[in-house]
Amino acid sequence: MVLGALIDDADTGREGAPADDRVADRDTVQRMTNGEPEALATIYDQHIRAVFGLAMRVLQNEGDAEDVVLEVFSQAWTQAKRYDATRGSVASWLLTITRSLAIDRLRSRRAGPDPPPHPPDTAVVELPDPALDAEHDVLTVASTPRLRATLTALPTIQRDAIELAYFEGLTPTQIAERSDQPLGTVASQIRTGLVKLREALTT
Repeated sequence: MVLGALIDDADTGREGAPADDRVADRDTVQRMTNGEPEALATIYDQHIRAVFGLAMRVLQNEGDAEDVVLEVFSQAWTQAKRYDATRGSVASWLLTITRSLAIDRLRSRRAGPDPPPHPPDTAVVELPDPALDAEHDVLTVASTPRLRATLTALPTIQRDAIELAYFEGLTPTQIAERSDQPLGTVASQIRTGLVKLREALTT
């Protein structure tokens, strides 16, 4: 996924013990597979902010985002046995589900009138990577403002290409068609923008 290159080692240097948090999350999901409602409540409390933030960022509509949140945790409950810790953290798993459901809902409503856009700064932007392995995790709350500022400061063509790819699920070919830009230009702008975003996380 387009933003995957940004996430590796994002937790390096954080205060606290993110690895311990991930272990606790995995243990909690295991309890969910045993049918413990309290485990779902724990996961909900731990990750609701990031899940809702991503849903809002994609959908720009509070009602739709709330519906997606309910679907995410319902799916997490029914599919807890499918969670594979070797493929990524619980946070990454939840945010992958969130992104997929939000983009599906976004596509399903495109035939109708667009709702008024929600001010982007009011949404908590958490950027997951659907292809994270066990050594990768989502962006932390601490790094999010820095990433948002860097994304906003990118040239418009770079920012638009990255947002269309990540938040609307468009392929580079679809972005090229929408923006009337050569495919090679779109791919180059995405790569250049990702390099700048990575630098914002590692400096």
